[in-house]
Amino acid sequence: MKTQLILFAFLGLFLFAGCNSQQQTEKGKQAGEAGKKKEEAAVKPETKPVPQGQSKEAEGLAQQLAKQASTTFGTIPDKMPGSDVDTPEMIALGEKLYHEKLLSTNDTISCNSCHRLDEKKGGVDNLPTSPGVHGEPGKRNSPTVLNAGLQIAQFWDGRAKDLVEQAKGPILNPVEMSMPDEATVVEKLTKAQQYHEQFKKVFPEDENPLTYNNVARAMAAFERTLVTHDRFDDFQKGQLDALTPEEQSGLDLFMKTGCLSCHSGPLLGGNMFQKMGAVHPYENTEDLGRFSVTKQEADKYVFKVPMLRNIALTGPYFHDGKAATIEEAVKQIAWLQLGKQLSDEEIRSIVKFLHTLSDKTRTAS
Repeated sequence: MKTQLILFAFLGLFLFAGCNSQQQTEKGKQAGEAGKKKEEAAVKPETKPVPQGQSKEAEGLAQQLAKQASTTFGTIPDKMPGSDVDTPEMIALGEKLYHEKLLSTNDTISCNSCHRLDEKKGGVDNLPTSPGVHGEPGKRNSPTVLNAGLQIAQFWDGRAKDLVEQAKGPILNPVEMSMPDEATVVEKLTKAQQYHEQFKKVFPEDENPLTYNNVARAMAAFERTLVTHDRFDDFQKGQLDALTPEEQSGLDLFMKTGCLSCHSGPLLGGNMFQKMGAVHPYENTEDLGRFSVTKQEADKYVFKVPMLRNIALTGPYFHDGKAATIEEAVKQIAWLQLGKQLSDEEIRSIVKFLHTLSDKTRTAS
């Protein structure tokens, strides 16, 4: 009996010690987890959760807007028509000619003088109209060369069907580069030794590679590389945060206002001709527009609809450069073409969207 009592005593002591040890282990474990959570809290700052309903609703609206934009406009193609035959050598020659002042009668200006690509410019000189070799200003605003080969035609009146025809024009224009004729251009470039060999390499199948037509072909090849990339295309491709909520509102207003009746397609313009002053007459009645090309009465005051890609980089605006700011241009064009008087808030909203059309690598003047 005495022996049994001793055994029970030892057993009780053992159980008590075991329970106490387990409790200490659990307490230690809990203390360790608490310390770990404290450390994690110190590393990660506390953030307020975004309301799920609101976030999903905003995302849904953005997705809907991006889909609508993609259907209405579409993104800029990666390549321009005709670029499949352009070689690196032809493009390099074209770029050199684009900056060549020998193509002007007194060696003072090049294509780049009016359609500037240096200093990350938007393919324009940001002047109402550009001065030529004799300092006389032209009659029309110099349009951008960026994405130009994707348009329906070239020049404000569409008189050139493509970039090759367009490149030939300014060199022989008496106000612009003022060269007397094609033969003089060829003769002048032939005297520059570097061009004779370069044309030979670029056009090896031609018996006489250095021709006026090949000058234009090379410059067109270079201009076909001037495809831009902007945030609006990122948005259309599904990157919904590429546009801020304010810019998305501007896009929505742009479409609802009726701007897309003329500014449609991937370039948001450049694909049709319209009368300047369709609803209310435009103040400048001296420039007859496309009438000078077709001689048709219906084409009086008709011009190619300008593309809005890079529009924030290419002011001043309109064919005569009379709209000094993008805000003024939006206000006037809404009244002239749509008969609508936009509020200052509506203008600001649309302009916010228009800024998303600028090439990511270029800056405003």
